[in-house]
Amino acid sequence: MVKKIFTFLLLVLVSAGIFVFQELYSNRNLGQWLTTFITLTLLYFVFKILLEGLLVRRIQDSKSRYKFRKTFSLLYILIFSIVLIRVWIEDPQSLLVAYGLVGAGTAIALQDVFKNFVGGFTLLASSTYRVGDRIEIDGTFGDVIDIGLFYTTLLELRQWVDGDQATGRLSIVPNGKALSAHIHNYTKDHHFIWDELAIPITYDSDWQKAMKIINDAVTEHTKEDTERAERNITHIGEKYYLSRRNTQPNVFVSMTDNWIEFHVRYVTDVRNRRLTHNEITQLILKAVLAEKDITIASETLTVTKQ
Repeated sequence: MVKKIFTFLLLVLVSAGIFVFQELYSNRNLGQWLTTFITLTLLYFVFKILLEGLLVRRIQDSKSRYKFRKTFSLLYILIFSIVLIRVWIEDPQSLLVAYGLVGAGTAIALQDVFKNFVGGFTLLASSTYRVGDRIEIDGTFGDVIDIGLFYTTLLELRQWVDGDQATGRLSIVPNGKALSAHIHNYTKDHHFIWDELAIPITYDSDWQKAMKIINDAVTEHTKEDTERAERNITHIGEKYYLSRRNTQPNVFVSMTDNWIEFHVRYVTDVRNRRLTHNEITQLILKAVLAEKDITIASETLTVTKQ
């Protein structure tokens, strides 16, 4: 806040200095410079000190505070740009021609910039994704840590790291991608996903007993996540058309040439997928390996010497 006040005072001093020169030396350009700096000073006072410095700071929710600050910054730039053009181009016809020529030339030369700029406004207006969401956009996975005027910054996930965990890199995605690319939002309106793991057992194992052990272990471990998912689905159903989904864990059986395979399906919190996967795997291993009539299968090769 101290820095903003210092900047405001500096703008006031510059405006006052131009005013003094205008009084001493009557000059048309000085008048335009004076109007420009007075406009800049007033807009800075309204947007940066009153709105951002005083109003936005009172907002308790950090995401709402961030969104308001970004919106005010965009309005500040837009209004100043319009006033700046109007001050320096006075003739109405010249103004229209200037707007047309500048608009056409800029649109061709800076089409990607405009696309990103429009994409930034679209994101702020539509909430396709917000700061804090986990998304996939144009093949890039990550947690949104900033939505700027032209770019979205993600804390990257996956790549060479498994299990939806961070790589440590920051991915910079142009906001124009929000207008054309497919976007998958993992945390919009709910915070759960379905996950699966596969468990092979030998054909001479008691597969029915193994299936019950696995189902009981997974059901008990994911009980809280399942209840939260049920509440989330009820909430989603109030906003979208959504047919009822079963959130209880399921164990599906399939046969291969080598073993019987169980596919365990369960719900988990988006940000804990790898942790839950690890915990369930350990529980199943402990429970299954404790049974003498159940054997985990693996690929083997038998070499016979003639």
